[in-house]
Amino acid sequence: MMSPKDMYLIVYNMSCCAGWSMILISALQSLANGIPQDGVVESLANVYGASYTMPMQALSTSSISLADLLFVTQSAALLEIVHAAVGLVRSPVLVTAMQVFSRIVALVAVTYSPQAKIQWGAGLMILSWSIVEIFRYLFYASALITGDSTKKTPYPLFFLRYSLFAVLYPTGITGELTCFWNAAHDPSFQSFFFGSATAAVWIYARILPIVYLFGSPFMIMNMSGNRKSAFKKRFARPPPPPRGIVFPIEAGKNVRSSTPVNKEILAAAVGAVNPAKGEKIRTAKGYRFTYVKHLCGLVDEQCTSPGACLKIAQAGLDKAYEIFEFAAPDGTAVSVKEAMSTKTSEKFYTGFVQGEGGKEDAVIEIPYKGKILKGQALKDQVKSWVDYGTIEPSAGEAIIGCVDNPGWCDLSDKYFVLLGAGSAMGPLMVLLALGANVIAVDLDRPMIWKRLIGLAKKSSGTITFPLKQEQSTLKTDDDLFASAGCNLFTHTPMIRDWLMSLYPGKNFTVGSYAYLNGALHVQVSLAMDAITRDLSEKRPGTSLAYLCTPTDLHLVPKEAWDASIANYKEYNSFFLCILMRLLSGGKYLKKNTRSPVSGEGGDFYMINGISVAQGPNYILAKRLQHWRAVIARSKGCIVSSNIAPATSTASVVQNRTFAWAYEGMPYFKPYEIFAPETSNAVMSAILFSDLNNPKSAGNPNTPLKNPNQLFSHGGFHGGNWRCAYEVDTIGETSVLIYFTRIGGPYIAASAVVAAGVASKLLGYV
Repeated sequence: MMSPKDMYLIVYNMSCCAGWSMILISALQSLANGIPQDGVVESLANVYGASYTMPMQALSTSSISLADLLFVTQSAALLEIVHAAVGLVRSPVLVTAMQVFSRIVALVAVTYSPQAKIQWGAGLMILSWSIVEIFRYLFYASALITGDSTKKTPYPLFFLRYSLFAVLYPTGITGELTCFWNAAHDPSFQSFFFGSATAAVWIYARILPIVYLFGSPFMIMNMSGNRKSAFKKRFARPPPPPRGIVFPIEAGKNVRSSTPVNKEILAAAVGAVNPAKGEKIRTAKGYRFTYVKHLCGLVDEQCTSPGACLKIAQAGLDKAYEIFEFAAPDGTAVSVKEAMSTKTSEKFYTGFVQGEGGKEDAVIEIPYKGKILKGQALKDQVKSWVDYGTIEPSAGEAIIGCVDNPGWCDLSDKYFVLLGAGSAMGPLMVLLALGANVIAVDLDRPMIWKRLIGLAKKSSGTITFPLKQEQSTLKTDDDLFASAGCNLFTHTPMIRDWLMSLYPGKNFTVGSYAYLNGALHVQVSLAMDAITRDLSEKRPGTSLAYLCTPTDLHLVPKEAWDASIANYKEYNSFFLCILMRLLSGGKYLKKNTRSPVSGEGGDFYMINGISVAQGPNYILAKRLQHWRAVIARSKGCIVSSNIAPATSTASVVQNRTFAWAYEGMPYFKPYEIFAPETSNAVMSAILFSDLNNPKSAGNPNTPLKNPNQLFSHGGFHGGNWRCAYEVDTIGETSVLIYFTRIGGPYIAASAVVAAGVASKLLGYV
């Protein structure tokens, strides 16, 4: 049964479609009936003055001015801003507002300027608007009715929705600009609206065209990206049959849904110490948007005692191994627990390439804003980060420790297993540069191995990797690339067995760096855990390495918690912050700190960095890593698990909203967004400190009041812990700051236009 929200949106979209259809019909009637001797140009110019005659016999004597139709229909688009703001549709509020108000500004020009409405551009603008909008609103209505905007929408409608913009956006923008120019130089518009020729010329003839110059390519490229994505989804091949680690089939629905699995794993974890909380998770409604409070409850329970922390972690992992399936090519499936309990008959061969590059000095170098920092220059920059609050003092001490102890960076006798070797956030480049022996695990795709092996050859390090054939039988590099690699999902037991037997007697540091979007992230995280579990427990001398995300719930040092409180008091007096909180009803700019939780060992301080938009799958994937980290450390394993900063990787900035937010976030002290090469280098330095410094929190001999305090040390969080506000509540404000910076002239012009309209309307009262 269709929801009231969907019914309302269908009515809204069909009404707007009808309004624009009437406008188009009237415009076409004008062209068909009134083409003068000098051609289409004058006819288009007269479109705006036309009337639409109702076709129905009962209303045959009635006519509606096209001006009235256009005013009402285009003004109705203001509701789209409201729809986005209240969550009826998934559209960015600020982008929607800018698009709608650009039309309103043009509508004001053509309404109050006789000169603008009789020139050819007005007709061109109206025709372009109406054709685009008819198919846009019809497409939205169809998507709501069919429940699918890509597969089930009739192809002609789908094609027109995502193709007409290529012609009609440029023609519509051209028409709008001609209206701006003519209105600006129209004495009637100047006296009626502004009372000042100078103001009209500046805003409509100078400022708005400049804004369009920068904004129009963005709009067209944005729509082009949407078109590419939509066509990709429509013509995507059906996914192959499930293989390897997969979500179980949901009972009675024949689908592999992630939400029930998320809930069950979290419920089993917290239920191990608090059954009532576990049951609340199982029966939770709207889990996609309420999972944060349940995760907070889980971490609270972990703070009660070290035993509770470890019990929760073990229960969560046990449930994951029990509930996830390992699907074989023949369609049969067993639990991941069962699949990992047996050795496989298939085996990987081992590939090896020795680097040909010269050995460099074993010193840590950090690329940062076009410079390579090392020695004293690096120490100075680390001090600046610590003083500003971008990183924790413990992270600074770890990096400086690598500068002062060059032996930590001589990796010629060290072995690093990289699960997801080609990951943008992985340490591959740093390790190879320092002569490490890298054991690379990544997908069996030739282009990946052409890059990885090529990097290794140019370095002073080595690379070892799984092969499907004996290396000696491979005659060319292309043969080597084609035979290299594996799949963490489908080859999990084989990878584990291969690593267990590789380089006997050598100590491994196993890093889990593979990342995928959505539910796949949970699957790949469980695959990596199945490998690291056995290596850490059955292969002596194994250390584990993880990169924690700043967008998670962490225990933090009291000093960081206090700094966040101090920043909150400071920012609370800023006008923009006050305004955003008022406009959002307190939804935006929430205090970053949570109340301390008392447990065995004292009070524990927390920062809620979770971004709801990342979803419960992302958090579950990172929680699996947290749980393994504390369990492995409790069993005597060195575990390096530190917070990495927000980083502008391709996988993050491909989401335009995140990219815009990243541009505005540094206005909130002490945020800084880092480039991937900087993040890789600093996190590698902290890793080397964890592996070599006996006082590191990652060393199991270092006492901690609670196992979760492992994540409180070495935090290179980019300012997340000490910011005044939760990261999930500064996104919209950050985007606003970004667009204010690049679209300031447009906003100023819109404000003047609004003031002019308001003053004129008040004059009529």
